[in-house]
Amino acid sequence: MLLSKAISCRTEGRGFYNLTDRIQALLPEAGEGLCHLFVHHTSASLVITENADPAVHEDLECFISALAPDGDPRFSHVAEGPDDMPSHIRSVLTQTELNVPVQGGRLALGVWQGIYLWEHRTSPHTRKVTCTLLA
Repeated sequence: MLLSKAISCRTEGRGFYNLTDRIQALLPEAGEGLCHLFVHHTSASLVITENADPAVHEDLECFISALAPDGDPRFSHVAEGPDDMPSHIRSVLTQTELNVPVQGGRLALGVWQGIYLWEHRTSPHTRKVTCTLLA
């Protein structure tokens, strides 16, 4: 069986947006397989990370901001503002796709794991994520 559906995620700017429940809702009630997720953008990422303590997300943002700071004078690609090139760097350093096992019709995530869209731009965007289930 092959199932492919897209979801959209409206962001309010830079930060983490939990997609776990929305992706789970796309999966059939029962079955085994693999859920492949792909974000259709070059300035946002998909990550599996802590789903309980928001300090983890704050610390991740702090860390990546030091690696790719907004307004860095070394960057020449600034067509859409000072967060433009840093957003692309953040996306390249993280992930634009994920694979998650599906067991018994459920995402086989650990207790403290969630699937997040990580918005790297500072302004709001609507992001598209395609979920493909291979069962």
